[in-house]
Amino acid sequence: MLSVIAVCAALVGAGAVRADTTGDPGPPDHVVIVVMENKRYDAVVGHRKTPYITSLAARGANFTAAYGETHPSQPNYLALFSGSTQGVTDNHCGHTFTGVPNLARQLLDAGHTFAGYSEDLPSVGWTGCADRTYVRRHNPWVNFDNVPASANRPLHDFPSDYRQLPTVSFVIPGLCHDMHDCPKAEADTWLHDTFDRYIGWAERHNSLLVLTFDEDNRTDGNHIPTVVLGQHVTAGDRTERVDHYSMLRTIQEFYGLPPLGDAALRAPLALR
Repeated sequence: MLSVIAVCAALVGAGAVRADTTGDPGPPDHVVIVVMENKRYDAVVGHRKTPYITSLAARGANFTAAYGETHPSQPNYLALFSGSTQGVTDNHCGHTFTGVPNLARQLLDAGHTFAGYSEDLPSVGWTGCADRTYVRRHNPWVNFDNVPASANRPLHDFPSDYRQLPTVSFVIPGLCHDMHDCPKAEADTWLHDTFDRYIGWAERHNSLLVLTFDEDNRTDGNHIPTVVLGQHVTAGDRTERVDHYSMLRTIQEFYGLPPLGDAALRAPLALR
């Protein structure tokens, strides 16, 4: 916690850009959700090997009591995307859900846009189980037959002109950059290099960056880091208990979508 306070003081002293929280901003123009892997809260926020994420926690809304739903990884991604684990209790490849409601389908039906960007996905619409550092178990939308294949995209398709981003997008790092297989310091650097420019842009252009984890490493009651940054986000710690269903409910509230599954039992995240 002391390191978080120190980073926050340094940012303020350096004249860092602060979120604009005046007035009613309406829904964000763009939401980008980055999902990392298998780390408990105190192994990331305030840890000496993850200074960039620690700086983001000081700069945005830092949810100090965020939790995953279960173990292993795959059902947590499904919960965040569809409001249910869909009965999945494993990391097996090849689950298929026919006509099952989900966030992407809701957005598309309401006239919004959606894309999922996965590192090392070989090609648009690819449905295989694994390639290089890509694994399908971390990519929930590929399992739903009512999400168009064109929404399933390699990370290199992520727009450099952020005005071209979909309304809502997910970014799924590969098994190295998500902290699953490689040192967390490497993932911390990758996050900086990949998203720092977008975060600065989002803080000036009514957009959001959500950084969360699927689950912890089974040592802290599934307590995970979750940070939200953007122009209309008030920086500071949030101590209320939240989870992936809370995040889904927040996005659905932004765009007037009905809550799915257990998201109906949660309140939206407090961002202001």
